Amino acid sequence: MVKSLYRVFVCSIFCLYSVASFSEDTTFTTPHFSGSGNCASCHDGLTDTSGDDVSIVKDWGASMMANATKDPFWRAKVATELERNAHLADVINDKCTKCHAPMANYELTQVTPIETVTLFGAGGLLDSANTLHDAAMNGVSCTVCHQITDDATLGTLDGFSGSYNINNTKTIYGQYSGVSTNPMFMDTGYTPVFSAHVSDSSMCATCHNLKTPYVDAAGNVLTTTAETEFPEQMPYTEWENSIFDDAGSSPQSCQDCHMPQTTSIVSTRPNGLGARGGFAKHHLVGANTTMLTLLKNNAVELGVNNSADMGLSISRARAMLQSSVNINIDSASVTNGVLEANVSLANNSGHKTPSGYPSRRMWLHFKVTDSSNNVVFESGRMNTDGSIVGADNDADHEVFEPHYDLITSTDQVQIYEPVMGNSDDEVTFTLLRGAQYLKDNRLTPQGFNKLTVPDDVAVRGQAVYDANFNQGSDSITYRFPVAVSGELTINVSLNYQTIAYGFLQDLYEDDQLEQVQTFKDMYDAQSLKHEQIVSAQTTVTSTGGGTPTAPTTSLSASATTIINGESVTLSWSSTDANSCSASWTSSDDTSDTQVVSPTTTTTYSISCDGTGGSANDSVTVTVNAAPVPVSTASLSASAVSIDQGQSVTLSWSSTDTSSCSASWTGSSSTSGSQIVTPATTTTYSISCDGTGGSANDSVTVTVTVNDGSDNKSSSGSISLTGLLIMFMWRLGLIFTRKERNV
Repeated sequence: MVKSLYRVFVCSIFCLYSVASFSEDTTFTTPHFSGSGNCASCHDGLTDTSGDDVSIVKDWGASMMANATKDPFWRAKVATELERNAHLADVINDKCTKCHAPMANYELTQVTPIETVTLFGAGGLLDSANTLHDAAMNGVSCTVCHQITDDATLGTLDGFSGSYNINNTKTIYGQYSGVSTNPMFMDTGYTPVFSAHVSDSSMCATCHNLKTPYVDAAGNVLTTTAETEFPEQMPYTEWENSIFDDAGSSPQSCQDCHMPQTTSIVSTRPNGLGARGGFAKHHLVGANTTMLTLLKNNAVELGVNNSADMGLSISRARAMLQSSVNINIDSASVTNGVLEANVSLANNSGHKTPSGYPSRRMWLHFKVTDSSNNVVFESGRMNTDGSIVGADNDADHEVFEPHYDLITSTDQVQIYEPVMGNSDDEVTFTLLRGAQYLKDNRLTPQGFNKLTVPDDVAVRGQAVYDANFNQGSDSITYRFPVAVSGELTINVSLNYQTIAYGFLQDLYEDDQLEQVQTFKDMYDAQSLKHEQIVSAQTTVTSTGGGTPTAPTTSLSASATTIINGESVTLSWSSTDANSCSASWTSSDDTSDTQVVSPTTTTTYSISCDGTGGSANDSVTVTVNAAPVPVSTASLSASAVSIDQGQSVTLSWSSTDTSSCSASWTGSSSTSGSQIVTPATTTTYSISCDGTGGSANDSVTVTVTVNDGSDNKSSSGSISLTGLLIMFMWRLGLIFTRKERNV
């Protein structure tokens, strides 16, 4: 712990001083890796069959991958994460360098494991005195990607978040078989072999599916497994759920789009190599024109090697961005003084747009002007500082702009963005506090079903309930009154920012950090802060004299009188309304049903607004107290008359009671049965108590007693007579008839 605190202290001290970068020595070697300069000697100077320069290292050198460690925004963000959670410095440095300085990270953590990876300060990877400085500054270089092994973890959770495996045999995996291996081996010690996995999207997933741990407000780590970590970016999983997946209806890999193919030789040595089809240009093009421009403008200070070709890389990125989404004004008209326009968008990308790091956003700028170019209506206008008029989060960082299906006022803006939330359900820009997405309405790719996709890439916020937001498209309606007459021009554009205004302002809160201040100076001095992706235009004619139709609304209840504890269904509908406000819910739906359970008599009201005014309705639900229950008790016997010695079963039950007391057993349950054997006639009684009072019942069992006196008298009489006869017989007093006649 002391050692960790000391490292944080040292880092903080050195971060107070400028650490200007210088271009690395690209001919470095480490036990596993070789610098891009060593590759350029054979893989630059290439021309395809169309006559275009397709030099591999040259193209790669102007990409964000080549400059991953030099990216000043990345450095500034890492610095703020370290500042805000210094006790997790080891985790932050390791996680962030796995994919931004992978060669240095691998040598430190996998080859000669040390206690920690340090990025900033004296002895850190950005310090030119560090033995792995050149490897760090060379970014995501050739011998990283081309040495990642083809194993079972590729494209799985175990292979995400920089969990790539590098072979230990200096084997270079390429897209062609039958290559001459000797020149590369003799020059560099590496052996080229064919492996199809270098052209598979799962290769990209190693760093472009990234999950990160998160902490609570006290800095305690709340995640325990990779599954529970925050999905910082998941383009690969987004692609897997699109039509472009390998098993989809229109399969295209990441490389198909980001490394377009041509026909060319792959190396200048040995001489006489023939051109091969399917040659993947190493453009590695994305859409980050803002950061590429910043790298180009500050190439010397940031140590950018290939600034001369940065302009071409910027043009490629802009072209890709402008092809990513289609926009269309499906319909537009003015009726009774109300302009209504329906705008639709379709995502052409193989993942969400925008995708990647959650600082990015797109938004619609919708503008209507009259024949004199006066603004009639405008939603989504950008200020010079990069903020958007009406965007809630740009004005208050604790809230965010919701997703819309209908826009009726200028302070409503359709923004396609991810909004991170912490473990307390609050908006956050700190990655280690990111526990969930409070909003994610980025345009999904074609084939992406928001109802069935994995939770890591789920749609969040109001877009979940927008029926036309799904499967790679969205449509939105603009509706508002217009008073002017004549021809109106409608312009709508889709715009993109690499770094949202709120994200920037949060970053700048730590401008005491050298990395943040350096980035701020560079970014603020740059004019390019957003790009227009695509736009559409149409015109409509307004008479200017119409009166909007007044809205109507109706609210009803399935029952207006209920007993406490019962529920009732409220139903409401409206016409010519844009939104409704209900007294019992935050929903603004213009029609719906909802179940409520009032405990007291309640009046429910609804107010609906439209361009033609407002309408209101209400309904009262009377709630009566539930009647007090009446306690009952019942006692019975299986027989009410028995002989002495026989048994009888007593059975009892009760309603609305909590306890019973029985005369023959004391306290008992509120229902049951028991066998008794009364010796004499007995009256059994039970008394039960409950909220409804007391209840009693009884039953009498008559017992017949037999003492044996009648039988003894009879038998005694018979016995005495017999004895008398015998006695007389013996005395000769009894004679037969014959003897009497003698």
